[in-house]
Amino acid sequence: MAPSRDRLLHFGFKATMFSNSDEAVINKKLPKELLLRIFSFLDVVTLCRCAQVSRAWNVLALDGSNWQRIDLFDFQRDIEGRVVENISKRCGGFLRKLSLRGCLGVGDNALRTFAQNCRNIEVLNLNGCTKTTDATCTSLSKFCSKLRHLDLASCTSITNMSLKALSEGCPLLEQLNISWCDQVTKDGIQALVRGCGGLKALFLKGCTQLEDEALKYIGAHCPELVTLNLQTCLQITDDGLITICRGCHKLQSLCASGCSNITDAILNALGQNCPRLRILEVARCSQLTDVGFTTLARNCHELEKMDLEECVQITDSTLIQLSIHCPRLQVLSLSHCELITDDGIRHLGNGACAHDQLEVIELDNCPLITDASLEHLKSCHSLERIELYDCQQITRAGIKRLRTHLPNIKVHAYFAPVTPPPSVGGSRQRFCRCCIIL
Repeated sequence: MAPSRDRLLHFGFKATMFSNSDEAVINKKLPKELLLRIFSFLDVVTLCRCAQVSRAWNVLALDGSNWQRIDLFDFQRDIEGRVVENISKRCGGFLRKLSLRGCLGVGDNALRTFAQNCRNIEVLNLNGCTKTTDATCTSLSKFCSKLRHLDLASCTSITNMSLKALSEGCPLLEQLNISWCDQVTKDGIQALVRGCGGLKALFLKGCTQLEDEALKYIGAHCPELVTLNLQTCLQITDDGLITICRGCHKLQSLCASGCSNITDAILNALGQNCPRLRILEVARCSQLTDVGFTTLARNCHELEKMDLEECVQITDSTLIQLSIHCPRLQVLSLSHCELITDDGIRHLGNGACAHDQLEVIELDNCPLITDASLEHLKSCHSLERIELYDCQQITRAGIKRLRTHLPNIKVHAYFAPVTPPPSVGGSRQRFCRCCIIL
């Protein structure tokens, strides 16, 4: 059983908890330096247990050098601020990485104490710490100049002031997640990138106030950017994203799902400027067409994952281009791409990625897909999962045949219950709604 909150809180234990084992053989035979090295490989729970064995082990287990990386998410999430304060006092300058993800009880005061005590922190995860405000970023800016990765996702009280503070005090910042911090605007992004030009990953999912102007600042000041997430940033258009493509040639991962204003101009800009692109997520971007994906495929040969869900205008032509030019493709989502047919899957199944690379394909709600597509995928030996919900022409027999060739594949499908026969005297045959092929 994991140590109680009080034990973690005090980071030490009363003498009455210890046995008379301080002179145990292991303590006599092994030098303290070696025991300390062994303890350095233990996780939080095990260290706390070791601290209860004896006074000698208590000292060794709770030595700050053993607490350079702490993740409390799987250990205990209902901790209070004073626990974080005690951890920071115990660890001091040893602590390099701390995750408080989901610790709802931790607020600005505790994090100020933490920042003062742990000035060598490099990675800090405050995802879901909803009591966190701009005051925390001010503390981090003042005391934690070595910070490289910061996760503030769902800390909805964060504003532009936080980004300004980080820009002034954390010049080494490489990765920042402010997803769902919907008070952030272009002014905050402008301040951030001017002081943190080395940013490599920026997660802005759900920052609904961001406009193209914010992306222009990023494109102008962040040439090292590798990952950008703009999911559901609804005001973004081609103008902003084209600036990103032209200024961030090292871009490898772009999520623009839900940015419904973008067009093929983005795919053309990616193809012309970002040849290292590996991940593209453009679900629900219904203006994208085969023309844009053709340019993309012919220029971005390192593509590994593509989410094209609800890109409703694409046809088999896109699959043909991917099969020819993208030999590393591993994950492909085509859900709700209703124009895709068996012929497109045939090309994909015969393509360069088919035999050794393709692992996941999602075909939910592709009404023209039949068992023939499953036959075409039998040669995809790396295929681990296929999604077939509401593919009304797929049969159990077809799935069974696929499994004879790929016995470990996970197939997710839905078969509507058998429709009752029409009542006597009925004028026409009746089908349940989910059996109708549109």
